[in-house]
Amino acid sequence: MSFEGVSVLVTGGTRGIGRAIVASFVGRGAHVTFTGSNAEAAAATTAASGAPERCRFVAGDVSEVAHADEAVKAAVEHGGGLDVLVNNAGITRDGLLMRMSDEDWAQVMGVNLTGTFQMTRAATRRLMKSPRGRIVNITSVVGIMGNAGQANYTASKAGVIGFTKAVARELAGRSVTVNAVAPGFIQTDMTAGLGEAAAAELQSKIPLGRLGSSEDVAEVVVFLSSEPAGYITGQVIPVDGGMVM
Repeated sequence: MSFEGVSVLVTGGTRGIGRAIVASFVGRGAHVTFTGSNAEAAAATTAASGAPERCRFVAGDVSEVAHADEAVKAAVEHGGGLDVLVNNAGITRDGLLMRMSDEDWAQVMGVNLTGTFQMTRAATRRLMKSPRGRIVNITSVVGIMGNAGQANYTASKAGVIGFTKAVARELAGRSVTVNAVAPGFIQTDMTAGLGEAAAAELQSKIPLGRLGSSEDVAEVVVFLSSEPAGYITGQVIPVDGGMVM
C-alpha cells in the first residue's frame, strides 16, 4: 500500500502505538505531521521513522481548541493538504470510582474524547476536499467490554466508538470514511513495567496467548487509511488477540 503524496496527521505520535503509526505511514511514502507534548520523545519518533524530512512535529495538547486548528494547519502546509487523520492521543488516570476525583475524570475525557472531537472538527473540511479522506480513531477493547478501575478511561473510549459511528454517517456522503481501532493488551511503556506474574495473567486472557505489539495496531490503521479500504466505514476493529470475540 503506497502512500506517496498522501498527507497524514497523527495525534499522540511521540511514543508507543502513535510512534509505530507514524513510522508505518512514513515507510510507505506519506508526509506525516504528528502531535504530542514531549519534544525529546518527538525527536525519537522522527529519527525512528527513517525519513525525517517527511515528519513534522507540532507540540501541544489535543484538548485545547487552538491546538487542533494549529495541528491541521501544519499538516496542510507540510503535506500539501490533508488526507488522513488518526486520533491516537490518550491518557489514563486509573482508580476506583469511589476515589476518582473530578480532575481525573475531566482530564481523561478532555484528552481522549473531547480531543478526538476537536481534532476531527478542525480537520473535516480539509478531509472532504481529499480524494481519499480517512479518519481512524484509536479506542480500546475496554470501551467495548468495560474494566474495573477505569471508569473514566472506559467511558471516554466508549464515547469514541459512538462518535466514530455518528461521524461516519455524517461524512459518508462526501466519501470520507471513519473507523475505529480497538487495541487490547499491547506491549508499551505502560505494560513493560508489569511483573512476570501480572504479564502471565494478562496473557492467559488472550486466546492467541501473547500481548500485541504497537506494529500490530499500526498496520490495521494503515489499512483502514488505504484506498482498498474505501468501502469500510463506521466499524470498530479489535486488535486484541481474540479477547472480545
